[in-house]
Amino acid sequence: MIKACLFDLDGTLLPLDTEAFVKVYLQALAPYVAHVVPPDKLVPIIWKATGAMIENDQADLTNEEVFTRAFLQLSGLEKEEIWPLFDRFYKEEFPKLEKHAEKSALARQVVQAALDRGYQVAVATNPVFPREAIYERLRWAGLDDLPFATVTVYEETHFCKPHPGYYREVAGRLGVSPEECVMIGNDMQEDMVASVVGMRTFFLKEYRIDRGRPSYDFDQEGTMEDLFQSICKGTGVFQKEHPVKK
Repeated sequence: MIKACLFDLDGTLLPLDTEAFVKVYLQALAPYVAHVVPPDKLVPIIWKATGAMIENDQADLTNEEVFTRAFLQLSGLEKEEIWPLFDRFYKEEFPKLEKHAEKSALARQVVQAALDRGYQVAVATNPVFPREAIYERLRWAGLDDLPFATVTVYEETHFCKPHPGYYREVAGRLGVSPEECVMIGNDMQEDMVASVVGMRTFFLKEYRIDRGRPSYDFDQEGTMEDLFQSICKGTGVFQKEHPVKK
């Protein structure tokens, strides 16, 4: 029986083109810290440090610790030279990027329907951003006031998508088994990988991302409207009983 719903954020609860948004984000950040790190150096360093987070499999290190260590090693900077600028950017400049995102007419109804049916609800966004940036995007989506059981941020999470450990960690936080969760997302490689730990999966059609390989079996696919109806009616992956996965 499903006890928890895990929702991806970008491209799922918050309609946006992730690749295009990341470009805009880096274009905004680069000049903000250009007096400390030239833009032509900053962007490659951020990508490499982000890659270190994604590849990390040490459960005793948070994503923040992995990113910070990699960034400082690659840049040759001390933390106090650059981190206050990052913190100020997320407070002062990042909110201005809201114009590059849309608002889903159904996202709030979908989450509220899941809450009304008694599910624990988690925002299972890839935790490669600080808390400030993730909660700001929840505000853009009009969801920041809802009682989420957990939101994955890089300060508190120890793995990134598509590492299976990420999904086990989220289930552990919720106090449920992976088999009692359904992961809802638009990304084949980052979201549907939840199936390898036993989670049910709903592959969203809007803003779909599929890089080709690897490919995972999913339990249900559809639009946000389809998802809303499935939750409300208890059909598809939300029906009370499922056959055991082999």
